[in-house]
Amino acid sequence: MVEVAQRRVAANGVELNVAEAGPADGPLVILLHGFPEFWFGWREHVGPLAEAGFRVAAPDQRGYNLSGKPKGVASYRLDLLAADIFALATALGRDRFAVVGHDWGASVAWWMATTGPQRLERMAILNAPHPAVWRASMTADPEQRKKSRYVQMLRTPLLPELMVKAGGYKGLADAFKSSPRQEAAFGPEAMAAYGQAWRHPGALTATLNWYRALFVQDLPVPAPGSLSVPTLVLWGDQDAFAEPTLAEASAALCADARVVHFPAASHWLAHDEPEAVRRELLAFLR
Repeated sequence: MVEVAQRRVAANGVELNVAEAGPADGPLVILLHGFPEFWFGWREHVGPLAEAGFRVAAPDQRGYNLSGKPKGVASYRLDLLAADIFALATALGRDRFAVVGHDWGASVAWWMATTGPQRLERMAILNAPHPAVWRASMTADPEQRKKSRYVQMLRTPLLPELMVKAGGYKGLADAFKSSPRQEAAFGPEAMAAYGQAWRHPGALTATLNWYRALFVQDLPVPAPGSLSVPTLVLWGDQDAFAEPTLAEASAALCADARVVHFPAASHWLAHDEPEAVRRELLAFLR
């Protein structure tokens, strides 16, 4: 068993709770979770990556679980979220590193590759398009517009918080139900951990502010082939929230990208196909 230690790290004006494992001098890999998870969403992958010799850091991103929760929608703009992770790597003593992101964590990774590619050695993406592609597709693609109705609901003021709390956080738990590996990945113990994270004071509003802030800043779509970071895109095709075609649309922005589809996997790819995802990540990161 690999020992996973947690500590708080000051980064970009916010304190991030970070789970760490692996040799201190190993190549740094930062794992970025999405909504409504926290670092715990990578629990099946931290150990194997650490055993392979990587120094693994999996933060609770700002607003989540034990990390700081700045007030206001503007505190959750993508430029700040990306700056958090660059600052975290600096605090960990690294100039260059690899990043792996899922869902919103992948949106942050995409934005890091857009704004600070010189610091990224490699980037792996799980089930999330580039945020500029995502936002544009909500308008231009009828199928994606249907799948993104939840985004419009979550970004409204106050109502989502009231609904989620009134339902005993069932709405967040139900998001995981599309996973075909329900009992193994989202059993009672796992859901108890998620429930505890969701109930931290201020966490619900902070995490919903990620959606609200998506429409605050300008997100131009990068030119095709302009993103220089070597990229791996892994995509579960049974994603209830994003069309599979967005994988190729986002990869087309990269100078060097490979896309791997998993026909039977859902949005929760890291949980649905943990062994296959680990194989792909280890081969790519090495």
